Amino acid sequence: MIGKQSDKKAAIRSCPAGDDKCTNLSEIERLQEEVRQLAALVRTDELTRLFNFRYFNQALSLEMERTRRSGQPTCLIMLDLDHFKAINDAYGHEAGNVVLGHISSLIKRAVRRLDIPCRYGGEEFTIILPDTTLKQGVRFANRLRLIIENSPAKTSDALLGVEASFGVDVYMKGDEVAEKEFVKKVDSFLYLAKQEGRNKVCHASIGDEDSSDSAATKL
Repeated sequence: MIGKQSDKKAAIRSCPAGDDKCTNLSEIERLQEEVRQLAALVRTDELTRLFNFRYFNQALSLEMERTRRSGQPTCLIMLDLDHFKAINDAYGHEAGNVVLGHISSLIKRAVRRLDIPCRYGGEEFTIILPDTTLKQGVRFANRLRLIIENSPAKTSDALLGVEASFGVDVYMKGDEVAEKEFVKKVDSFLYLAKQEGRNKVCHASIGDEDSSDSAATKL
């Protein structure tokens, strides 16, 4: 590890133009760091520090292409906080922001390193799970649902219980759907979870993972 760090530092300290007597290395390093920070800002949601909507679209497209090439499934989870407007109305938008930050922290602790958690917009989040079957994705969604249910958010005025509804589906090699259609399908399962009482996980039929016309079920 020390050797790798030394190599990285040496690479940074070298002049891009190959000039051993370069007098602008510190300025180059400062500009490189600014570029890295700007790149992170472009793909990160400022409030939650999760990936943003723009990055979600790019990442989903790449993972679906990976599925088409490798045959490994891509699972998508969409979740929406239940009755979030009531929290904003009762405690104010600052408390609502605390809740969103709290939920994002729970998501980040629950996902694997290869997963891609995003803030989709408002109180809605998405998680792209590469190399994940529908059964595995549903199991994870239910685990996260219980984590959220049992982890109230602490604001300056109250301890707020939060629940969430989930939609889950999987993209398989051979499925003839585009990114927007896939997202729309997962969103329909999320809508179903809301309609059926909230704090639920709704998804395609697990016994029909290779079918694009699976029926909705819930746990």
